[in-house]
Order: sequence, then C-alpha cells, then structure tokens
Amino acid sequence: MAGPLTGLKVVELGGIGPGPHAAMLLSDLGADAVRVERPAGGLSLRNGAKTDWSQRGRRSVAADMKTDEGVALVRALITKADVVIDGFRPGVAERLGIGPDEFTESNPGLVFARMTGWGQAGPLSSAVGHDINYIGLTGMLHAMGTTNAPPSPPLNLVGDFGGGSLYLVLGVLAALHERGQSGRGQVVDAAIVDGVSSLGQPIWSLLNGGVWQNRRQANILDGAAPFYRTYPCSDGKYVAVGAIEPQFYAALLTGLELDPKDLPTQMDQSTWADVNKQFAEIFASRTRADWEQVFGGTDACVTPVLDFDEAAANTHLRERGALIEIDGVVQSGVAPRFSRSATDVPKAPTTPGSSTDEVCADWGIK
Repeated sequence: MAGPLTGLKVVELGGIGPGPHAAMLLSDLGADAVRVERPAGGLSLRNGAKTDWSQRGRRSVAADMKTDEGVALVRALITKADVVIDGFRPGVAERLGIGPDEFTESNPGLVFARMTGWGQAGPLSSAVGHDINYIGLTGMLHAMGTTNAPPSPPLNLVGDFGGGSLYLVLGVLAALHERGQSGRGQVVDAAIVDGVSSLGQPIWSLLNGGVWQNRRQANILDGAAPFYRTYPCSDGKYVAVGAIEPQFYAALLTGLELDPKDLPTQMDQSTWADVNKQFAEIFASRTRADWEQVFGGTDACVTPVLDFDEAAANTHLRERGALIEIDGVVQSGVAPRFSRSATDVPKAPTTPGSSTDEVCADWGIK
C-alpha cells in the first residue's frame, strides 16, 4: 500500500475497539500492519471474514499464545516490527513473554504502544471497563445530554476512538520521530482517561474562565443556546444549527424571517429558553428539505442531520471520498489527505490466520 507510512511494520495484538482502529489508521496511511489472532479467530465484531472493515488493509496471522510455537511466532514478528499495538490489560503481555523488556536487545528501536482505558498505573489500572466508564470518570459524560435526563453517551466515539486510538497513533508517531534522533524505541502508555481529558481541555478552559457552568444543557455548546443545537422539522427529520458568530446568527434570523429588533441579544442566556421555543416552532412548521432550500448557499450554518443511509449518498462526502463503497460495503475513506503521499483504496480484511505463511516470508521469519 502506498502512503506516508510505507515501509513501517506494525504488529497488532488482536482485540476490539481502539487498538484495531489505531492499526486501521496506520494501515490506511501505508504501514504494513499485521493482526495477530487466535487460530479460531480473535474477539471482534466481524460476522464472516469481510464484514468488520475496521480490520481492513492488514493481513492476519494465527498464533495460539498458550503454546510455545504461538509465542515464538509472535516474538519473531515483534523482533522485526517497528511498532506493536498492545490492547491487553496491564501485565498480560509480560505474562505471555512478549512484554517490551523482552526486546530491548533484539529490537532496541521498537515502539511498544499500549492501549488501555485506565492506563498502565494508578488505582484503577487493573480494573475492567468500557468507553462509557472511562468518559464518565473524566467529567465529560456529565456534560452531555439534556437537563432533565441522565447523561447521554456519544456512542463510543469520544472515549474509544477520540481519546483512545487517535492518541495512541499520536504517541506512536511522536515516538517514531524521537527514535529518528535517538535510535531507541520506547513504551507509549495511551490511556483513554488521559486522552479524553486532553480532548476536554477547551471545556476545562471555559470552566476555569467562568464562562461554562458545571451542569448539562446550560452552555453555549451543549444544546442550551438556540443558535447551537438541533431542531425537529415537520417531517420528523432534523436540522443542525451552528450560528455562533454574529454574522452567521444574522443569516439564521433572515432565513427564519425574524427581525433581530424583536429578539433579545444573542448572548443573553436568561432568554435562551424562550428563544429556543420560538425557533423550534418555526423549524417545526416546514420539512427538512424546505429548510435546506432556505439555508442552502447562506452563511447561517444550518445543515441537515443525516442518517447513515443519507450520509452514504451525500454528494459532498461522496465526491471527497469521506465515505466510499468497496465490495458493496459503505465505509470511511482514508484520512487525512497528503499532497505527495497518495494512499491506496483500503483492502478487505483477511480471514483470520490466512496470511501467516505470506507474512513470515515477507518479514523474513523462518
């Protein structure tokens, strides 16, 4: 595969969630990523070999880590690798004999990237959990949702992938850059609680600056502001409104056929609830398609809220390749884009273990 990471060898120790997503991102950008799975297939969301496209673009080897032969194969792969993605709980890789200290002599440049929810150290490091638990501890989940309802989890995008896989990839690339200067690899401790906390720094800044309230649906970005929220239309579909800047807000009022002289000032929070009701009544009077016609080509920052099928058919996303279709499967394209390093169309995931001989030959493992 072409791309800026061509030539980089990555071993992904099979799992679910942010580890595979991180391996997908590296593979999308050209890395030769190999997924290690149990002989019968690792734990994943796939239903058959080609449905879990988060495992796209990389080959799969089978290794039973309960046998000497399986451990030997994984050790041989790691010895040849630039990067290992370890999604095990702390201490598991060491018990299997494939922890980072095992390779300080055979592969001193190895970047050993460890993906966990709680981190490698701390009171909860050995505890179990999932995305919702991790973002719950950081304070971010508390801020999501409506006033009179429990917090609403934002799928698992904020924790597993925003604070997890993206920060793991950031750590890998930073460690590789440092290796170019020192010649030495290192361990990357990527914890979802750390990544989500880092993602949340802009909100912490607003909170510390006294311009964010420590409660849901009371702030400019959490659905309280009438100019930054979603509204239902007469056909049961929705529009998203993001008219924060004064000139965008003015365009919003124009489209709604409202005179700003008849409304409170935009940032008067004491009036937001009443203005919300007024805007909601207007948006509910017409279909989403009508509002697309009204606001299309304007600076009002009003766009349709698309479902998955609609997004897959969206002209902008299709023309950019943000969403693509391969073998009849709709999925994300490769991101980001580069001016010189072209990336290939992602390849379908392989059947678990089907590439073992091929990978061993390519990586010089006997």
